[in-house]
Amino acid sequence: MSNVITVNTDRAPSPAGHYVQAKLAGQHLYISGQLPIRPDGAPLSDDSFETQAGQAIDNMLAVLEAAGGTPDDLIRVTAYIVGVSNWPRFNQVYAARLGEARPARTVVPVPELHYGYLVEIDAIAVLAVLAQDAPARQAENSSD
Repeated sequence: MSNVITVNTDRAPSPAGHYVQAKLAGQHLYISGQLPIRPDGAPLSDDSFETQAGQAIDNMLAVLEAAGGTPDDLIRVTAYIVGVSNWPRFNQVYAARLGEARPARTVVPVPELHYGYLVEIDAIAVLAVLAQDAPARQAENSSD
């Protein structure tokens, strides 16, 4: 039995390509890039930067929670934002969503993202739960 499992939740959008929402390897969770798409698949490309940033972060946190984690378990976050001028706005939304959690972070200003989105965010977490215990927690969290 492999100690790598796929993490999925209906509280974040389903992958639109050849990838999964996250992989849990032992206690290490690797969350795929999350765009500002509602869990039902509705895009937010015409919404404000703050709304898009909030949705992308919420998607990341939903996947984290589905694996049994909390923001305190985040080790590294990478955010791709369109336009360096959006950096302070991203920081404000990010701080509000993560509270006291302060993982290592990189913000990468980019000229554009797919489908005209303004934010994409991925993350790595180390969870207290072991991979073999995660499916039960995943099932509990994905039905919310």
